[in-house]
Amino acid sequence: MEFGEVTCPSCFEMFEVCLPGYGELPAEVDYDCEVCCRPLIISFREDEDGEVWAEGRSLED
Repeated sequence: MEFGEVTCPSCFEMFEVCLPGYGELPAEVDYDCEVCCRPLIISFREDEDGEVWAEGRSLED
């Protein structure tokens, strides 16, 4: 199981999330920040080098 870091768009703290498998990419999930508990959307994608990235964004975006 692999983990990736996400920065919360509300409190700007970093926390780790479990990354989905390559067959499930790209993906978006609703999530609550592990620090401030505010809701956010985490987008998972694969870059050109084959690495999986996680990026958090506010629900208002």
